[in-house]
Amino acid sequence: MQKLRGFVSDEEILTLDEKYCSHGDTVHYSQNPKVFRGCSGNFMFDTEDIPYLDLQMWYASCNLGYKNKRVSDAVVEQINTLPQIASRFLYDYKVLLSQKIAVACEKRFEKKGRVHFNVGGAQAVEDALKLVRNFTGKNLLFAFMGGYHGRTIGVSGVTSSFRYREHYGHFGDRAHFVPYPYCFRCHYGKQCESCNFYCVKQFEKNFENEYHSFYDRATKKSEYVAFIAEPVQGTGGYIVPPKGYFRELKRVLDKFGILLVVDEIQMGFYRTGKLWSIEHFGVTPDIITFGKSLTNGMNPLGGLWAKEEMINPQIWPSGRTHSTYSSNPIGTRAGYEVMSIFEEKEEFFEREIKRKGEKFLDGLKQLKLKYKKIGNVDGLGLALRIECCEDDGFTPNKKLCDEILEEGLRGHLTYKNQRCGIVLNNGGYYKNVITLVPSVVISDEEIDMALILLDQLFARFS
Repeated sequence: MQKLRGFVSDEEILTLDEKYCSHGDTVHYSQNPKVFRGCSGNFMFDTEDIPYLDLQMWYASCNLGYKNKRVSDAVVEQINTLPQIASRFLYDYKVLLSQKIAVACEKRFEKKGRVHFNVGGAQAVEDALKLVRNFTGKNLLFAFMGGYHGRTIGVSGVTSSFRYREHYGHFGDRAHFVPYPYCFRCHYGKQCESCNFYCVKQFEKNFENEYHSFYDRATKKSEYVAFIAEPVQGTGGYIVPPKGYFRELKRVLDKFGILLVVDEIQMGFYRTGKLWSIEHFGVTPDIITFGKSLTNGMNPLGGLWAKEEMINPQIWPSGRTHSTYSSNPIGTRAGYEVMSIFEEKEEFFEREIKRKGEKFLDGLKQLKLKYKKIGNVDGLGLALRIECCEDDGFTPNKKLCDEILEEGLRGHLTYKNQRCGIVLNNGGYYKNVITLVPSVVISDEEIDMALILLDQLFARFS
């Protein structure tokens, strides 16, 4: 096979990485980090040009696939026109992209609002926290168990995993974490079909009297002023809530004057078949944070949309928050092209992502029937999950999940007599969930290929 970019061998890269690179990122979650040399469409390629079907797409950052021509061409055009400009000045695509996002939100939620950019998802959530504090004068939030919003210091306080905080001292602004409706492993041991949103009722009980510590019924003021939520949990394991859950939760939030901040960083830009995943659940957020696939992975850019009353210039004047690279021209140009692609074929994307997601999920259900170690499969659009379990179909099996991910990266699977691999990611409360995040332009044949390769993997470890 032809070797790709072989001027430095894989062995040399691994040796230099071991000597010079921090292990503080996630590369060394794996004992044997994989070296890739190329990418195209839905595939990554290693040094030997072996194709790896990518079902994690840079943690949902490349919804339109790798090297999408329209987005790449737009970036090249921007590089050749205005690649650099200080963020204190105006230029066309910052304003035009803001307009696209604000108009899209007004169309969906019938609310006017404005857009504020930063350089990534965690930074967008940081700005959302600032916006909430600026608007309410208070700092305490609710968040979900299993929720992930980033790892900067401020955002670590609203990300549920204690692992991300324990080495960095006391977090006085840590959120109060509420059980997410993870029905396969219900926090309260209830059955989804008959519980009548028991978890929401338990949350509402916190506001019954002042001694439950959240709310003063005499003044009608809450100590907690916002709830930050992923409508479909990402790192928590691609968990889809039951229909009606968010309507019930929003009823409680509205009753006690609590804002809803929706994190769409993983699930936005048609991952679930809608521009925003919250659209599936029939509620209107006060703030939306976004990032990742806004630029199809071509440049770090994130941001937020907020209702006009929270972000108008009288409430949120110049300089309330700022970053040198916020609204950078390459990122906003890529984002404009991504939004344009989705706008031009909105009905097509909604219809096809729903159809493809159902096709993929049907295949996963067949795998579940075949293998006892698959405890749960679920999905919404092309955000899908496989929960690895022991033979009882329930006890979490992290070891199996790890083995399957590592085996997929060896490049020793076969499809149509060709050697290949598969790129997967794990998540979940017990790190036993294979999270499937293919591009939204994945073909039917590639879905069939994915199911065949997953079948091979589970067969090897059964």
